[in-house]
Amino acid sequence: MTSNKPIVVENPWERLRAFTDARIGLGRAGVSLPTGKLLEFQLAHAQAQDAVHCPLDVEALAQQLQEAFVLEHEPLRLHSQVEDRAMYLQRPDFGRKLNDESRERLEAVASQSRVDLAVVVVDGLSALAVQQNSQPFLKALYQQFEQDSAEWQLAPLAIVEQGRVAIGDEIGALLNADVVLVMIGERPGLSSPDSLGLYMTWAPEPGLKDDRRNCISNVRPAGLQMDEAARRLFLLLKEARQKKLSGVKLKDRSEDNVLEGDSAAPGSTQNFLVAD
Repeated sequence: MTSNKPIVVENPWERLRAFTDARIGLGRAGVSLPTGKLLEFQLAHAQAQDAVHCPLDVEALAQQLQEAFVLEHEPLRLHSQVEDRAMYLQRPDFGRKLNDESRERLEAVASQSRVDLAVVVVDGLSALAVQQNSQPFLKALYQQFEQDSAEWQLAPLAIVEQGRVAIGDEIGALLNADVVLVMIGERPGLSSPDSLGLYMTWAPEPGLKDDRRNCISNVRPAGLQMDEAARRLFLLLKEARQKKLSGVKLKDRSEDNVLEGDSAAPGSTQNFLVAD
């Protein structure tokens, strides 16, 4: 007798997949996943591995940024103390420090006067994220600077190979920057091999702990959009410059509904970034 039961049993949660990239409601075929869903998982796993191991095309990225923004100085091409990708994955401490050649290069170009911001682009754990998202995010961020009434003095843009987040502290200090922004490829997930992370630190210097940083993550076309990420970061930058601090003492409340003007309730605050 032939059974009329379908080979693939659909999951009632499948409709929720329209709202998330998470692997929910995949259905089943017997006791396993449907072949199509299994192949999608294997593809996502391969893309995540490629994102970790594929090198950053520094030449192409530097040229893209130079042409897009007509930078006053060519992007500085720097390198950590890591010698290869295997060392990068096994020795995170080497990725937090510049090699001697890069340190000497920075010392030669550093301004004697203070600058407001140093932007550091780092390959991190996903060169794909940096390659694809750096230019559109910086375009949105520079538009925020142009619309601001205050002047922002920027250090030369730096691109770092085989770097970790903390390498920005050393670079910011050498460039005499009040605050450093590290744009880095985040550890790939199975649905996000192209996620860019933003780390902002006031008064950078080597040896700082992570509690001194503010982080905005999942910046990518399918995640946090470039314009919104730039808006949030710019608000943090302005408050960091005003309060001269960053990290756990500087709260991102950019999504809070805060009463403003004469309608504000007694005791409420119009500062949605800094905790009371």
